[in-house]
Amino acid sequence: MAGSILDNLMSTLGSQVAGPLASRLGESTDTVQRGLQSGSAALLAGIAAKADQPGFMGQIFSLITNPANSPGALSGLASNPGSAAVGTSSPLGDLGGKFLSSIFGSGLSTVTDGIGRSSGLAGNKVSTLLSMAAPLVLGFLGQHVRENGLSAGELGNMLKTEAPNLQRFLPSGFGSLLGRASNLVGAAPAAVVPAAVVGTANRWLWPVIVIAALILGCLWYFNRAKAPVSEAVQTPIIAPAATLPAGFFKLKLPDGVELNVPESGIENQLATFIADSSKAVDKTTWFNFDRLVFDAGKTTLQSSSQEQLGNVAAILKAYPNVHVKIGGYTDSTGNAAANLKLSKERARSVMDGLVAAGVDASRLESEGYGDQHPVADNSSEDGRAQNRRIALRVTAK
Repeated sequence: MAGSILDNLMSTLGSQVAGPLASRLGESTDTVQRGLQSGSAALLAGIAAKADQPGFMGQIFSLITNPANSPGALSGLASNPGSAAVGTSSPLGDLGGKFLSSIFGSGLSTVTDGIGRSSGLAGNKVSTLLSMAAPLVLGFLGQHVRENGLSAGELGNMLKTEAPNLQRFLPSGFGSLLGRASNLVGAAPAAVVPAAVVGTANRWLWPVIVIAALILGCLWYFNRAKAPVSEAVQTPIIAPAATLPAGFFKLKLPDGVELNVPESGIENQLATFIADSSKAVDKTTWFNFDRLVFDAGKTTLQSSSQEQLGNVAAILKAYPNVHVKIGGYTDSTGNAAANLKLSKERARSVMDGLVAAGVDASRLESEGYGDQHPVADNSSEDGRAQNRRIALRVTAK
């Protein structure tokens, strides 16, 4: 499979793939094809944007080269693209869910909204397309890696090289949806500064740097005792997990249940906090869910959320004395009263999901806070995405 990754991928997403999906979604083939191409390009752009982050390409590469992503996976998906959608009971569907989560994390809903606005598709339909695009892109990359003998680093470099060409398939402003890594996708080229200007600037630049350093030093000194309570606990309960994707490990619970969870996810943070007797319950230590995705503007959890919800339920069942509170939050856009209502209903939806998974309702409570307690700047898209969240606090253990 020589040539451009992008061109080869888009050539596989023709009407033969989009047609059956269009019938399923009740949309035109052209509209679905555009949405599918946009979603697939977004996945490639997400990988390209994070390729230089430590450990990221190793995690993605382990999913791409997973035995479930077999040589025949792509041809099977192309003939029946819904067969391994995220949330289906299939190995490739499970890989697709981890693929989506690894690339977009808590920003998935923001990406979904952006693709929906550009394609004209409703948020729930974009979510469906993304859940089908993820295994397709995974299968395509698996075939590309096998045929070209690529390493993780080589694949990352190829995608970074092709990043500018992805823009024609991406919604306007997509780079900002990727946050800190957006310089690779949709970023404007740096301005060229004449050498004479640089020479002039150097005469006053160093004094400014020195003054800035002094100010930062003072700020650190006066605020060093006011550091927020850490939400991450770094001592995992780890069992050997040689066959798990990079970044995942087996979390063994006191009742013998073993969960495959990301090292930095809420499951590890929550279980470690509960097991550590030196960590007292308080009102400021919250743990953010990082793999829950709602339909845009709704309280319905998407199927890709069930893995993390089930994991948290298993942890609570393993520690029967633990009680928790679920908090829902929104960004500051829109009507404050409507945001408060939505946050309450989403928090309640998560609580109901835990009850459905076997957690006694008497151990749970929920509350919506609307746009209160932001954790990031609401003036940026990335900040708003971080503020739209569901969090959990231990109230008794």
